[in-house]
Amino acid sequence: MNRKLFFLVAVVYLCGGGGGGVQSYKAQAQLIIDVYPSQDSSTNTLWIFSGSSSGTSAGMLRTSGNFDIFGTYDSWQTASDIYDANKPSNQTITLSPLFSSANTIDIDSVRKRIPGGGRTNVTFAASATNTPTITIGSGSRTIASMFMNDVNLADNIGIRVSSSLSYGTSSQASSWTGSGLLPKPIGDFFIKNVNNWAGLNPNFAGSGVTLRIHSAVIPEPEEYALVFGLFALAFVFFHRHRQKKQRQQALDGKGNGV
Repeated sequence: MNRKLFFLVAVVYLCGGGGGGVQSYKAQAQLIIDVYPSQDSSTNTLWIFSGSSSGTSAGMLRTSGNFDIFGTYDSWQTASDIYDANKPSNQTITLSPLFSSANTIDIDSVRKRIPGGGRTNVTFAASATNTPTITIGSGSRTIASMFMNDVNLADNIGIRVSSSLSYGTSSQASSWTGSGLLPKPIGDFFIKNVNNWAGLNPNFAGSGVTLRIHSAVIPEPEEYALVFGLFALAFVFFHRHRQKKQRQQALDGKGNGV
């Protein structure tokens, strides 16, 4: 392979094109939640819902009003701790829609990365900027809050909806989309990918849920451009230095009668 071409491929990979730690949106038969620190407020986290699945048994999505307890209808249990600080105890926390007058930075960052936007590093579904919504069968509800509970050596997390929704068996497909802001900072969570649950998945998530908690805000495209520019500049200096060295070696060789 041409060395210049190899270098460019390597740079693209290091800058995120090769998937080295940068998550990209892909349609897949699994429900996914990506959690990022908010760029707008250090006390918020940004929750982005994507993916699809199918149910395993009948159940009901509950509201936060009278059901601040764990249940496999709409909650699941992790196989390890996810709460690092300010550990919740059967608590529901309101999930505000991302697009609000109080928040402008996060939504702009997400919108830049919807398909067709030309951003190839961190991308999300076009519906990511919508209100967090879950659809099971023909019924849809707004995801109004997140249920959280710290349990010894395992934790609970789940969704609570705007109004209750009963759902059927595995013949019903389930999916969720949209994003919202949760008034709980990233420091309250362990940074990890969680898809190893303690055998307690929500009934509507037959093929599982993946919770991805990220330590850094969504990187801006300008940051990738800067990294790429620095790599390119370093390559230019290296190439020129090598050419100069080769010319000097050639001159030294002639001077020695070689």
